[in-house]
Amino acid sequence: MSKPLFTGPGKLPLMPAAQQATLDPYMAQIITNRKSGLSLNHIIGCPLDCAYCVRHFWGNFDQKMPQLLVPTDEAVQMLTAHPEFVPHTTPVQLFNKATDPMLPGVKPHTFAVLEDLDRRGLTNLVLVITRFHVTENDMARLERLKHVRPTLLFTYSGIRDDRVEPIAKSTITVDSIVTAARHKRRTKVILYWRPIVPGWNDDCASMAHVLGVAADAGVDALVFTGYYHKEENAAHLKSLGVPVPYGENWQRRKILPQELDARVVQAWRESGISIPLFRKTSCGVTYGWQLPDYNGHLGVPELCDICPPEQVARCAAALSPPTTEEIRVALDSFGFDPDTPFLIEDGHVLTAKLGEQRRYALQHLFGFQFWEVEHPHVHTAHGRALEGYELSAEDRALLDGARERLASAARHEDD
Repeated sequence: MSKPLFTGPGKLPLMPAAQQATLDPYMAQIITNRKSGLSLNHIIGCPLDCAYCVRHFWGNFDQKMPQLLVPTDEAVQMLTAHPEFVPHTTPVQLFNKATDPMLPGVKPHTFAVLEDLDRRGLTNLVLVITRFHVTENDMARLERLKHVRPTLLFTYSGIRDDRVEPIAKSTITVDSIVTAARHKRRTKVILYWRPIVPGWNDDCASMAHVLGVAADAGVDALVFTGYYHKEENAAHLKSLGVPVPYGENWQRRKILPQELDARVVQAWRESGISIPLFRKTSCGVTYGWQLPDYNGHLGVPELCDICPPEQVARCAAALSPPTTEEIRVALDSFGFDPDTPFLIEDGHVLTAKLGEQRRYALQHLFGFQFWEVEHPHVHTAHGRALEGYELSAEDRALLDGARERLASAARHEDD
């Protein structure tokens, strides 16, 4: 019998090529562009069994043992050579798609990536999203980084049903939040309050508990959001006997109804805590680093009614629409279709045929919102699914007219 192949720190096995060939194409992508950053995912597999995990969507939930797709040094080279990676500018996410970066076998690779980027003198923001063990030694290692700017985002929902979150039976996440916050100096620590779901953790006691954890630990910020409601994870939840809200109204964006958003904000305000609350990940991360939001969310000003005034001022000072020529240069440098139609509007650029990954790359480069014409944002819904929102006549008109506005601009450009 041949010995298993191991490579890189932590001795994780390298997934055989034949097995990699069977992966869903999205899972096989090592680098993808997500809204919060250019995402590096060369390790797949997680034993934490969160019932709503996005890996249900790509048929990978049953893979519990983390495995490498490529060695870590090769993955870092792929990241830094990626055409959409801009040194000192592009935000980066580590292992946010298919594993937890602080699992015992994965953690050495997480630090290997961070330290490799740091040796290169890169100052990019790096997001590390976890709910597992972070120790005092881990924090000391993070604090030794001199250039790259790490943020730990601890996913903590206050869900008590261990069918939904098996880790809820332990104090692992809360202990890690406290440890990280106590030992942070340069590193930023965020309590990632997600998912907030009706019937699971939207009661007053659950909200008060999460807010109390944030206040007691002294994190830099809170970020809250809903959950992806899709057929695959709903089927799994139902098989566990967990009541699933929202019926069969499957959505491509996270659901967090307007009424629930309002109750979260009210609970935060009534708690009296000084920790700022944000609706978007990049807003919380950049607040921690005293930077303007790299997604240009001030282009949707209704998002910002809860933001600290000093952060709004930073974002306002930096928010500037790119010029037509700058967009065309970026399309060319990223290798995108140079004939991509776009229309610069108030607070955003309307585009077509780019798809989510490409528009995110442009958004991060310019710090300005880029919207796909098939899925334009409705201001009051904050870029979420429209479930639980009542659209005004003005909102409807903007939605209905987006495609025609872009088509009209393209015709004028052709003339």
